[in-house]
Amino acid sequence: MALRWYSTVVESTDHRKLARWWAEALGWQVIFELDSEAIVVPPWVLEMSKELEFHRVPPGFVFVPVEHEKQGKNRLHWDFAPHTSDDRDAEIARLVELGATVIDVGQPADATWTVLADPDGNEFCVLSSREQ
Repeated sequence: MALRWYSTVVESTDHRKLARWWAEALGWQVIFELDSEAIVVPPWVLEMSKELEFHRVPPGFVFVPVEHEKQGKNRLHWDFAPHTSDDRDAEIARLVELGATVIDVGQPADATWTVLADPDGNEFCVLSSREQ
């Protein structure tokens, strides 16, 4: 028996705002907001989760409040990839317009990925375009 990856929990000094930012960035939905947490999932999860076997339901993001600012580089980050039919540079520009920042964490100059930080400073990468 294997565990199901249920969610990724992200701490934030403004968890509601960061949840809404990620929902916009990914085209996902904020489905739950309390003072203690905000949950973001892909839009089709709510429709499909009742049809999918437990272990096949994809994970979501859970944003929780903390009082301290982020310090240092993440030890874990997300990689996102555009499809080959999408304009990768336009997608990076859209994320920057939403409030992301292109950052340097020591990646090589010829890297096939771009490192960004969300408005709270959490690093993530936009990879080269992919078919799958």
